[in-house]
Amino acid sequence: MQTSRPVIGLTLDAEEPGGYSPYPWYAVRRNYAAAIAGAGGLPVALAHDEGLADDYLDRIDALVVTGGAFDVDPSLYGAAGRHPSLVLKESRTAAELSLLRGALARGLPVLGICGGEQLLAVALGGTLVQHIPAEVPGALAHEQPNPRHQAGHAVTLVPGTALAAIVGRGRMMVNSAHHQAVAEAGAGIVNARAGDGVIEGIELAGEKFCIGVQWHPEFLIDPGDRRLFDALIAACRR
Repeated sequence: MQTSRPVIGLTLDAEEPGGYSPYPWYAVRRNYAAAIAGAGGLPVALAHDEGLADDYLDRIDALVVTGGAFDVDPSLYGAAGRHPSLVLKESRTAAELSLLRGALARGLPVLGICGGEQLLAVALGGTLVQHIPAEVPGALAHEQPNPRHQAGHAVTLVPGTALAAIVGRGRMMVNSAHHQAVAEAGAGIVNARAGDGVIEGIELAGEKFCIGVQWHPEFLIDPGDRRLFDALIAACRR
């Protein structure tokens, strides 16, 4: 059994020149790393390079795919059109998809957060809702108006799923910062939904740990958020 801190690969966001630097730059919120470290893991940042995916995967014990203010290219899940609200980051998506597919092939623990959950669904053969307000009648405010460190709405966990077992109860309060969502989970199964029916979580059965959640558990709003990171680290030690 592993006693040292498992190495958790953490994907980064990327921006073009401007703001922080006049040159292209990477970024990640500190609370992602803090949540991993607080659960006993060693967070390490992963640059966007498809050619390095196998080398990274040789060195990490689990993969966390983060969120960001961008969308998955609909062509990756066979959609014919693209909603005008979509913003793409092709290089980031390509790198993360290579890491995800490699991690799945190796059976490494995987946690997808927000956009990372959506990309996990695509990697598993699923599809996405491109713009919730246009496709979900009576939808909740999934881009919540209040700060992200506060809850936006409740989610109901599906009994019998790995996520429900980790959290230990059937309901969580979560934040919400997305305009897309999983439409079909492909080889995965749905483990959480919002009150309007929008899918809020997916998982791949039979794995040590392969879970995606639509909210941002790194803010540790609900007790279940900490349990999710604890379970990720525990899976690395099995």
